[in-house]
Amino acid sequence: MKSFQIPELYKSSIIGGIKEKRRQKDKLKKDFTPTLLDFGAVRFLISRHFGFCYGVENAVEIAYKTIDENPNKRIFLLSEMIHNPDVNADLLSRGVQFIMNTSGDQLIEWESLTSDDVVIVPAFGTTLEIQQKLSDIGINAYQYDTTCPFVEKVWNRASAIGQKDYTIVVHGKPSHEETRATFSHAKQNAPTVVVKDMKQTVELAKYITGEKPQADFYTEFKGQYSENFDIEKDLRRIGVVNQTTMLASDTQAIADYLKNVMREKYHVDGLDITSYFADTRDTLCYATNDNQSATYGLLEKEADLVIVAGGYNSSNTSHLVELCEQKLPTYFISSADKILSENLISHFDLHTKNEKVTESFLPHKDITTIMLTCGASCPDAVVEAILLRLLSFFPNTKNVDEVVTQL
Repeated sequence: MKSFQIPELYKSSIIGGIKEKRRQKDKLKKDFTPTLLDFGAVRFLISRHFGFCYGVENAVEIAYKTIDENPNKRIFLLSEMIHNPDVNADLLSRGVQFIMNTSGDQLIEWESLTSDDVVIVPAFGTTLEIQQKLSDIGINAYQYDTTCPFVEKVWNRASAIGQKDYTIVVHGKPSHEETRATFSHAKQNAPTVVVKDMKQTVELAKYITGEKPQADFYTEFKGQYSENFDIEKDLRRIGVVNQTTMLASDTQAIADYLKNVMREKYHVDGLDITSYFADTRDTLCYATNDNQSATYGLLEKEADLVIVAGGYNSSNTSHLVELCEQKLPTYFISSADKILSENLISHFDLHTKNEKVTESFLPHKDITTIMLTCGASCPDAVVEAILLRLLSFFPNTKNVDEVVTQL
């Protein structure tokens, strides 16, 4: 796999060393058991896979190279390049400006841009409409394009099934940058509708079966379907693709559910189902699959709590949190600074969408076991800082280098 040039501030000799030792022992990535770091009074179980993925490293390299190569130009990002506060803050400190926020709200008007400006497309990709806006200004949207190749793979898959007269069902978060981009590209080739979860999928199925009046669809799925979407004809043949950072089990359940709906409606089975349901296979990226599989492997062990690091608006990270909190007390934090003391931690609550402070998050016992992982856009340096911060609360522990060397 290609090696990228990543700024030193995002690297960690400790975490990098752990990853390299695991890679050497498991080059085919078949072992999803966590790495045990035993310091005596505290033990850490480190997920087998986490941190910067191929797409993120590619985006980071292009962004910093762009800054270096254009010292006298204004440099803009369409929105956050990746969903990590440290990375985005550093880019802002280097003079990069964001044209939109993650929800698509305009921060800088298009009219203020000129053909001399540099615009970086984030790893999530962008819509065809925005590409055209840039082109009209005289800016080449492809010159500094950091779109993840696995996102582009989804676009290609959607295009392929769309050209075979299937309607495209996108499983994703409707407001997420990647889903907005995928929706834009998909609807150029076929009627397209977005479902955010199984609950919405069940409601969509009721329009397929005729259980709900067609007119209600346009209200219920407002903003989530392509122009001129025709309920009567556009739901006769469908195929499912997804935002690359969704839970694999959720997407599979949605695809299986819709496939069964089509089977029952048209009384077909076996290969005949392809007349009504496209076999698109899961379109998650490899990193999402690996990180989720590693999280399942992590949760097979026993521990007292889980720390998940990453940006609070990171989709792939939030799904890791969802998996972990089903089994153990889970604390979703953006950095080591959120660990206020050995008794207090400030963490993000996925359900209320707010930060909250929890007391006595570390148990008082002879040996404490902490699980640690992060999302695909979180730097190794952040994970190292969290590990060292937690370790500082336990006296008389073994030396870090000694423990890592013994792996």
